[in-house]
Amino acid sequence: MGIGIRRTVIASSTDLLLCFAAVGTATADQESPIPGAGDTEQAAATDSISADAITEINDRTGWDDDEATAVVQPKYCAGPQTWIDITSKKNYHIASWWNGTKYKDGPGGSMTASVTKSGTISAEISGSTEVSASSVVVAAKASVSAKIGGSVSITTGHTYAHNISKKKYGHLQYGSWGYKVSWAKYRRKGDGCHGATLIDSGTATLPTSETGWKYWETAS
Repeated sequence: MGIGIRRTVIASSTDLLLCFAAVGTATADQESPIPGAGDTEQAAATDSISADAITEINDRTGWDDDEATAVVQPKYCAGPQTWIDITSKKNYHIASWWNGTKYKDGPGGSMTASVTKSGTISAEISGSTEVSASSVVVAAKASVSAKIGGSVSITTGHTYAHNISKKKYGHLQYGSWGYKVSWAKYRRKGDGCHGATLIDSGTATLPTSETGWKYWETAS
């Protein structure tokens, strides 16, 4: 093929490409202003997604929520491994048994007494040696009275007078106006959500900061 013929073929091909480009541009310019243009193509694209894929997309939980889905935590009941409960209580005068704090007089008449010797009244615990007096005192202080303590000091003084009934004997005993309680120690089961096991129990006499004389009478 001569040079003249090749130039003619190339020129013809170039003119043909320019013609196709012009037709495509005209077609696009003609269709773009029409409302809803491209809907058919979008529908066709949607049809190409399988039904399962659409379901998977629409069923995602919380994807458009403001907050993320809460994380489920394992059930656990927090609390101490062991604890002490006060199961009963009653007012109880805890005597100071040393000399100079107890008197008897009569029959009849009146009596006067004073504390002549100082000392200390301490809490007393019955039951297992595994339970300390301090732990029972703490439990009773929280659930019975804030005045309860492990011990109370008795000082000299505090004079008291009382009339004695005819033919009766009067008694005066100094001490602490405290409590006698029953206590129980428990251990929680497993995670603490399924009750507790009783591991020990007993009684205790617990003094308070309130001290004074107790009076009573007997026939002899």
